[in-house]
Amino acid sequence: MTSKKLVNSVAGCADDALAGLVACNPNLQLLQGHRVALRSDLDSLKGQVALLSGGGSGHEPAHAGFIGKGMLTGVIAGAVFTSPAVGSILAAIRAVAQVGTVGTLLIVKNYTGDRLNFGLAREQARAEGIPVEMVVIGDDSAFTVLKKAGKRGLCGTVLIHKVAGALAEAGAGLEEITDRVSEVAKAMGTLGVSLSSCSVPGSKPTFELSADEVELGLGIHGEAGVHRIKMATADEIVALMLDHMTSSSNVSHVPVRSGSSVVLMVNNLGGLSFLELGIIAEAAVRSLEGRGVKIARALVGTFMSALDMPGISLTLLLVDEPLLKLIDAETTASAWPNVAKVSVTGRKRCRAAPAKPLEAPDSTAAGGAASKQMVLVLERVCATLLGLEERLNALDRAAGDGDCGTTHSCAARAIQGWLKEGPPPASPAQLLSKLALLLLEKMGGSSGARPSRSRPRLTFQPGPLPWMPAWRPCRSMERLPQGIGLCWILCGQQDRSSKPGRAQGLISKS
Repeated sequence: MTSKKLVNSVAGCADDALAGLVACNPNLQLLQGHRVALRSDLDSLKGQVALLSGGGSGHEPAHAGFIGKGMLTGVIAGAVFTSPAVGSILAAIRAVAQVGTVGTLLIVKNYTGDRLNFGLAREQARAEGIPVEMVVIGDDSAFTVLKKAGKRGLCGTVLIHKVAGALAEAGAGLEEITDRVSEVAKAMGTLGVSLSSCSVPGSKPTFELSADEVELGLGIHGEAGVHRIKMATADEIVALMLDHMTSSSNVSHVPVRSGSSVVLMVNNLGGLSFLELGIIAEAAVRSLEGRGVKIARALVGTFMSALDMPGISLTLLLVDEPLLKLIDAETTASAWPNVAKVSVTGRKRCRAAPAKPLEAPDSTAAGGAASKQMVLVLERVCATLLGLEERLNALDRAAGDGDCGTTHSCAARAIQGWLKEGPPPASPAQLLSKLALLLLEKMGGSSGARPSRSRPRLTFQPGPLPWMPAWRPCRSMERLPQGIGLCWILCGQQDRSSKPGRAQGLISKS
């Protein structure tokens, strides 16, 4: 079964996507009759080197998202996962040559179709007297033994766009830019991992994974990777990726070691949530710094996707200060992130929380009989809520987002942790106040706000009977209705069958 896509037609989706980008970006123009996007200020580039790149569509925002001052001059796009036509590449070269540029550099990812088509266009342009050079980028760190075709071009190509763009903007010549980016490409590696395949419009997924498997070392066209590994935590998968990328036994490794300075790219392959992307980014930073690697810059986002593939790639580029200046140089490319020009490593990432106000001393001794009985009650409440987690989620899914049980389980675990820190206050006023504050801080959602939203100031009013029977845990817990809020239990809702006066006069507002 083919996947659902929001397109007008399978055949025209690449044209429509590029037209949409140009329609919303005044800095871009289409080249009539071709699937080519160029800077709209092309005439201002007289005397500079032009930079052209491209490849199959489906990798958005690459490549057209990186057109702009300080990055690419233009992009030639093919159909989805298909190399662009030689005629369109040659038309783009001619277009930038006509405005007086002093040469054109083609930045090409290492795939057979791209190398052939861009290479043929280069030879034809040279025959017309246009100075053209081509660099082929292969940054894939997946293969432990090099294949005949060499390393595949992946997300690291975007960093080459940035370095070449900064050099061109600074007035460097064609030969200088070609030599410099060729050297930079040797100090870079990328590795991808995915939870499943992507699906090309009008087609089925390119490969299948079982529920407990992930694909390591895959490409950006839906092709399978080098290993299938068991599903693991984000920390474990990131550690495995970095081990593979930096191991000297891997012929395509990046020579990163303790003391190295790197630019880190955490790239969404298209279908990963921003929440997962943040978790992966934190794990990568922590793992690298734990190895003694200095992270000079960190770029996190979607730079080179594989349609809707739910996965990520990590790119490491070894850098020094001159190279960092090129990475930091200004650009108007819409897809380049606004990266802080300071090192990630060594920065203070946490501010001390404000001191909490002093609490009134507990007038009753903690750890007494009432306090011990309250511990039993709270433990019973927590165990009950944890046992009801899935039932409460199922009920909530009928009317909401299905997290009611999860939210209450979070509260239950917070209370369990609090009880381990020491006996609760014997004073019911202070007990309820502490519980309300704990839920407000730890529980989240509307359920967390209810017990503390109208939290009264409570005082203890001595009565003829101890206050504890108001809780009546055993009878209340046995008749706990599905979906009951934790606040009903913890805010003193006694068993309605209690005899009048049994718990009256114990807790009141002041």
